[in-house]
Amino acid sequence: MRKRIVIKGLVQGVGFRPFVYRLANELSLSGWVGNTMQGVEIEVEGSPENLDSFLKRLKNAAPPSARLDQIKVTNTEPQQDRTFTILPSDADGAPSALILPDLATCPECREEIFDPSNRRFRYPFTNCTNCGPRFSIIEKLPYDRSHTTMKAFQMCPACLREYRNPQDRRFHAQPNACPECGPQLELWDRQGRILASQDDALRISEDFLRRGKIVAMKGLGGFLMLVDGRRRESVQRLRQLKHRDEKPFAVMAPDLQYLREICLVDEREESLLRSPAAPIVLLRRRKSSYSIVTNEVAPDNPYLGVMLPYTPLHHLLMADLGFIVVATSGNRSNEPICTDEQEALKVLGELRMSFWFTIVRLRDTWMIRLPM
Repeated sequence: MRKRIVIKGLVQGVGFRPFVYRLANELSLSGWVGNTMQGVEIEVEGSPENLDSFLKRLKNAAPPSARLDQIKVTNTEPQQDRTFTILPSDADGAPSALILPDLATCPECREEIFDPSNRRFRYPFTNCTNCGPRFSIIEKLPYDRSHTTMKAFQMCPACLREYRNPQDRRFHAQPNACPECGPQLELWDRQGRILASQDDALRISEDFLRRGKIVAMKGLGGFLMLVDGRRRESVQRLRQLKHRDEKPFAVMAPDLQYLREICLVDEREESLLRSPAAPIVLLRRRKSSYSIVTNEVAPDNPYLGVMLPYTPLHHLLMADLGFIVVATSGNRSNEPICTDEQEALKVLGELRMSFWFTIVRLRDTWMIRLPM
């Protein structure tokens, strides 16, 4: 028998096609799977028993971030194909597919960036099928590398092997990259001269934070303004720059263990902090926290809005620093967050910060800029 399956929902950018590919091969089924402008389409052929098992597991064992809103199954004529393949995406029709938001770094990628023996050691743009940028890099549907800003980066042989290997967790991971072929960090002055690159650029930026300077960093979704959350004068300076007299600032903690020293964290709150969405969670402060986090972060407020690192760049930054930082939106008060590096240079530059830099995602590179 052969069945045609049309699925709508969150099924692009979540590792759904690799999941379908592995499932079909496990059940000795032939056919194909492909992205469309509306979702995902599958044709699968085999014994009735294996097809029934395929449909059940398709619904019950899909990737954690997937959401199957609508499944339409029809019978079709057998084609006698011998293998199961992932087809090139179909760009016909009106776009209606849902695209997943960016996903926080998964445990496997986090382990890699701190492993000196791994080829992605301290690479700040590490990702896989289970995590990394989605919405922030897509230009159009369907969700393929050629339709994202990552199309400017040609995968090296090692990354390409991962991308083509059905058993690898980077199988069809569209933002897949490594230090050899992916985005890089650079430290620039205002004239665009390169002052430092790669890990040296990050190390220098961390030194600015230790010295109480304000840092503007571009990550997924736009700019964040960072400052040492322990320093009263530095946080006051940020309030003056943003014209934000009393409204609490969000903070980023290095890890959950550090966070437990300054806030009460129950099981539900921990689950939220560790989730792929990596939201800001409102937590009650411990009394002892006032000796660690300055009251200027959230004046006379018994709660803190807290997040954990959610990209490899943030994980590296916070692990190196080892202390809490204010992490507030990179914009002027009551204006949208800056998402473009030229806009940030103009808008945030007008705030007259004494020292700051930005990590910038362009079509062909990531950069750190430091106005002098």
